[in-house]
Amino acid sequence: MEKQSNPQLAEALRSNLCDCILPYWMNRMVDPSGGFYGRRDGFDLLHPEAEKGAILNARILWTFAAAYNALGNPEYCDTAKRAYDYICSHFIDRRYGGAFWSVNADGTPADTKKQFYAIAFIIYGLSEYYRATADNEALTLAMELFDSIEQHSRDFQRGGYIEATTREWTPIADMRLSEKDSNASKTMNTHLHIIEGYTALLRVSGDERVREATVALLRIFLDKIIDPATGHLNLFFNDDWQREDDTCSYGHDIEASWLLVESAEVIGDPELLAETIEAARKVAMAGLEGRNPNGSMIYERHADGRIDRELHWWVQAENVVGQLYLAAWHGMPRQLDKAAETFGYIQRELVDSENGEWYWSRLPDGTINRRDDKAGFWKCPYHNGRACLEGLRLLGQV
Repeated sequence: MEKQSNPQLAEALRSNLCDCILPYWMNRMVDPSGGFYGRRDGFDLLHPEAEKGAILNARILWTFAAAYNALGNPEYCDTAKRAYDYICSHFIDRRYGGAFWSVNADGTPADTKKQFYAIAFIIYGLSEYYRATADNEALTLAMELFDSIEQHSRDFQRGGYIEATTREWTPIADMRLSEKDSNASKTMNTHLHIIEGYTALLRVSGDERVREATVALLRIFLDKIIDPATGHLNLFFNDDWQREDDTCSYGHDIEASWLLVESAEVIGDPELLAETIEAARKVAMAGLEGRNPNGSMIYERHADGRIDRELHWWVQAENVVGQLYLAAWHGMPRQLDKAAETFGYIQRELVDSENGEWYWSRLPDGTINRRDDKAGFWKCPYHNGRACLEGLRLLGQV
């Protein structure tokens, strides 16, 4: 990897992270009764009665632990600890193991299903928190959740991981992450975020079981999920890895293109890293088919050919990192300027300069999307906070 230099972009990333994103969550989302509120809507109105999601809380944990590790501000560590304490007290299922999908506003269990995507995000957050604090209880819990996924989700016969079970680890009919997803037993998205969590856990633990599982996950991407003809990620599969949908997600392409390289780097096998870099370049270039001339990126192309032209916050954030990786890892220095162009679009069109944070999206007609949350079950400080942190790292500023 070659460090890049763009002082203006670095300053913009640092300012957005420290003056816009992180203060929003510290000042507007802390719940005095414990943890963080579950929702602010698109008009930034607080909904204190909203359920609190495992994904939201795990992503808050990761973001503030990572920000502390990079920048050293003790307030960030305090905020991470708040998230850690709440997860341990309310989301971890002390009877059956694993973690609940959501809890009520008062912290009591709401949806108790075991969605392995969410458990993987808690591992991701716990691993980064352990880097920040050296708290052995956090690492122990991360390993326990790893064991839960390996025992109840991993398909040792056909490879990969199933999506979800009931609280008691029995089969569940509806395995979808959201209403927008296909009810497939194996998905690219869950595998992407399990490998993300496992990579973080491997980095801090060095555990050989975690290494084996992470390598196996990376091989799933290289051998089954990446379409060798197009470079795009295939998204939905049955148990036997037969593809069930023809949707193309430019946003997930560009996100996976750098996360897979990160995984291979942490695994530490030079041959596997070289193979992954070659494959990841193809995935990134496939993702960039969705990049607009103004630097923004389209979310996806549906199986029937329709283009989703809503410009989602998370897609733009991952677009920045993916392009920086192309410059740093793939010998494409022009992508550094393209990343700066994308971040310029974000600053103009998605950042709420009055209250902080980013809006969910710009709609196809160019207006701000206020139908979806500013902060909520899926709207977290993780994609955009991570884009700023990863950008600063790649630019040699942290």
